[in-house]
Amino acid sequence: MDFILPVVLGFFIAAAGILLPGLLNITAAKIGLREGRQRALIFALGATSIIFIQTYIAVSFAKFINSRPDIIHLLEEMGLGVFTVLTIYFLFFAKKPKPKLDDEVVVLRSRTGEFFLGVLLSALNFFPVPYYVFMSVTLSRHGYFSFDSLFVFLFVMGAITGSFFAFYLYIIFFRRFEHKADFFLKNINFFLGGITGLVSIITLIKILRT
Repeated sequence: MDFILPVVLGFFIAAAGILLPGLLNITAAKIGLREGRQRALIFALGATSIIFIQTYIAVSFAKFINSRPDIIHLLEEMGLGVFTVLTIYFLFFAKKPKPKLDDEVVVLRSRTGEFFLGVLLSALNFFPVPYYVFMSVTLSRHGYFSFDSLFVFLFVMGAITGSFFAFYLYIIFFRRFEHKADFFLKNINFFLGGITGLVSIITLIKILRT
């Protein structure tokens, strides 16, 4: 059980983060449609390799934060402000994204292979670092996460497996639900605003209780 828990936690936390519609998973799905499943999986491997590094950095940083309750409280207050601003931005000011991924993929693929395209786009995505910091610190405070070397290694292995699995689901099932992709892209701001709003409320309740 001690070996299974970190893998399972990493798998589901990573999968939950990747399943949210975004540039990486939509690009992987688009490559799958135009170039085939194999090329899309190569792109996913490139993206996952960077997620591996980002996860290790995040958990290492979280280990330091977890030993400083004052920093945790400060970050919670900062996070409340950031998520509140993001909620307002997504719901009221953000422009609706236009589905131009086809053109973007063509331009980038003319210069690099699918693997390095995945590396590039994943490196430009900084969301995993604060995401894994928040999740590992939160789980640690509830007794479900340990910062010892073996636990962290297994957690990271689970995270990259869950990330790749989520990419695979997009690649496999995107063709069936392709007609709904534009709907997701056009309404992604409201979806993200709802998530950040919910996180803001939870964070505020948590701060008021401490």
